[in-house]
Amino acid sequence: MIGRARIGRGGLIGTAARTAVIAGTATATTGAMARHQQRKMYEQQAEYSAQQTAPQPVYAEPAPAPAEPAGGGEDLYAQLQQLGQLHAQGILSDEEFAQAKAKILG
Repeated sequence: MIGRARIGRGGLIGTAARTAVIAGTATATTGAMARHQQRKMYEQQAEYSAQQTAPQPVYAEPAPAPAEPAGGGEDLYAQLQQLGQLHAQGILSDEEFAQAKAKILG
């Protein structure tokens, strides 16, 4: 039996080959996971950046309506027209518009 290699075991070269395959697989898997995480991070950063550069709606409290002078029908019309423009521009929400309109109309 001297000089014959054992059957079923690869000896030192077989062990080294198996170790190399396992190490290569582990390296490839680790690299793939790292690339996936990096891609995901870049996508999240791009999404965050897009949100930051998008124009944000500006919400402001409606200006208090000045007291209506006697016989000020035209002034009332101008106030309602200005209020409608603020609502159309998106500066006032529907609720704010309704409240300000009710205040003007008394």
